[in-house]
Amino acid sequence: MMADKEMPKMAKGTKHMGFEAASASAAEGAGVSMERGRAIIAAGARKASKSAQRANPRLLKVSGVKKK
Repeated sequence: MMADKEMPKMAKGTKHMGFEAASASAAEGAGVSMERGRAIIAAGARKASKSAQRANPRLLKVSGVKKK
């Protein structure tokens, strides 16, 4: 059945949304200023799990995120 057809390949990895784009999205969704949107994203980065930090190492650039 599927032996004749080649299975589709999965993408190697997906790019994560940048900090500014994420903060703009958070600010728009919450109906607050960009400054508060940045605070929302930074707080989320500080709460991120170790596996999330491995998936997106740029989270380590946020001040207050434990390096190890």
